[in-house]
Amino acid sequence: MAEVRERARRESVQDELNEVIRLLDKGELEEELVHKQVGPKQDLVDALTHKQALTRLQNKLDELHPADVAYILEGLPLDRRLQVWDLVKAERDGEILLEVSDAVRESLIGSMDRQELLAAAEQLDTDEIAALAPDLPQEVVQDILDSLDVQNRGRLQSALAYPDDSVGALMDYEMVTVREDIDLEVVLRYLRRLDALPDHTDKLFVVTRDDDLRGVLPLRKLLVSDAEAMVEAVMAKEVVTFHVEQSADEAAQAFERYDLVTAPVVDGQGKLVGRLTVDAVMDFIRAQANEEALKLAGLQEEEDLFASVWKSAKNRWPWIVLNLGTAFVASRVIGVFEGTIEKLVALAALMPIVAGIGGNSGNQTSSLITRGLALGLINPAHTDRLIKKEVAIGLLNGLVWGSVLGIIAYLLYGNVFLGIVMTAAMLLNLLVAALVGIFIPITLHRMGRDPAMGSSVLLTATTDSMGFLIFLGLAALFLV
Repeated sequence: MAEVRERARRESVQDELNEVIRLLDKGELEEELVHKQVGPKQDLVDALTHKQALTRLQNKLDELHPADVAYILEGLPLDRRLQVWDLVKAERDGEILLEVSDAVRESLIGSMDRQELLAAAEQLDTDEIAALAPDLPQEVVQDILDSLDVQNRGRLQSALAYPDDSVGALMDYEMVTVREDIDLEVVLRYLRRLDALPDHTDKLFVVTRDDDLRGVLPLRKLLVSDAEAMVEAVMAKEVVTFHVEQSADEAAQAFERYDLVTAPVVDGQGKLVGRLTVDAVMDFIRAQANEEALKLAGLQEEEDLFASVWKSAKNRWPWIVLNLGTAFVASRVIGVFEGTIEKLVALAALMPIVAGIGGNSGNQTSSLITRGLALGLINPAHTDRLIKKEVAIGLLNGLVWGSVLGIIAYLLYGNVFLGIVMTAAMLLNLLVAALVGIFIPITLHRMGRDPAMGSSVLLTATTDSMGFLIFLGLAALFLV
């Protein structure tokens, strides 16, 4: 049932993304048509048409949840993303920045000035500011610290000091505490005076006057127990508790094991300092899963689906460098048999490099496309941009690293034409890998199959075969 609900939610937000794209296209078309018409007060007409298009789009964005707006921003190319971002109301900036991926957040923050960033942070709680702070300019973080009161400033400084993978970095400070020596009627009267309970509140934390944790009071027990009963008699004393420096991975496993919604976080002296909530844990798990998936594909960091060609290419270089080393070692092993292979010795030694690098590059492209398809971020309206981008990355990487390999081949064998063939083969095979990396997952997706299922096998087989064919074909034309 949960999977059905999640699928329905994703389909709904995909519809919202399609609607925003439709409004953007409609606005551009209207402005183009109006601009072609020559008449009196043409500038005024152009301005009114532009304003009308923006108003339609802004009204649409105002209806959406911050998480849905974040999803839409991730599914748009940079120029359109910034256009939509400018229409988001300032009081929602902070919430949306927390929802988008790190790569997209960087592009949004880069378009904001200092005052806009400060205004966005003012709408957030301390723990939310801590989550956003690593992506903010240092001077902005300092301005935020200066603007906070003593208590919140101390909390923020503490949160920033914890490692990213610790419980302290994930906890928040919004919680309700009570004493054990009062009755439940007093607790109920206290709760009624609050404007609202913190999100995901399923229990109250029982502490002493010195904030030592004594137990928890589940809301369900509070509601069904005798109002004259004391908190001490009703509270649960055996509590799943986390330490601020404890591993977030351990906390995530405990949340799954015990079906927790919230849990107290204590310091070294057992004093309550915050709480851990299920939404923070889920965000951590999702981020870890994405990071692991990208590492498996050899990507250095999370990549914006519509990042620039140069930035995307550099993000993929480290694994290519590593693969170059391992592939070249394999080629030298084959080179041991030069005496028997005779005329084709150099070709046999260098051939695995072309195929191996092509397979790795294609897997990088395939992984990004598969992730985009899984999240519903790839829209038919922007597929051509993705194809052009990946082709450009393939050409750039092929030219750079093909030239490196061509030079190495020349130095090893003293044959200029062999180096040229190596460069050309690498360039063409990386181009093939980019195209195959796009079309295999997209084709499987359109066939109703899981785009990740078998993509790697198909891609590797294709790039290996094409790599050998291209390299040996060029060699036959120019070397033999």
